[in-house]
Amino acid sequence: MVKVEGYEVPEGLYYTKDFEWIKVEGDKIRMGLTDYAQKQLREIVYAELPSSGTVIKQNEPYGTAESVKAVSDMIAAISGTVEEINTEVQSKPEILNEDPYGKGWLLIVKPSNLQAELSNLMDFNQAVQWHKTLVKEG
Repeated sequence: MVKVEGYEVPEGLYYTKDFEWIKVEGDKIRMGLTDYAQKQLREIVYAELPSSGTVIKQNEPYGTAESVKAVSDMIAAISGTVEEINTEVQSKPEILNEDPYGKGWLLIVKPSNLQAELSNLMDFNQAVQWHKTLVKEG
């Protein structure tokens, strides 16, 4: 794990410029919001997630995160079918602020085109560089 100006960027994940991360777990992926996203939103008070069986498409909204500051669309990192949602995040959205890469995961998805879509995402090194740019522009 690397910290870029206080923002955590764990190794072994892929990242989007929509502030989502994914972890490949066999033939499925786990998806969530980045540390940068949760810190920008500040106190998250509500998360709206799709139900199991929903088909999501890369780069399209699949839910929302509501904070004391704003309501933000969550944009899918990968296309596929939602197999599981983290119901704990819906009942305790503060988990997104406390542990965005652990207990604060959002969805488990069976990807429909994983290898092709991974090329649209940032790997760890690219994500670290991108975070450095974000902090400079911030």
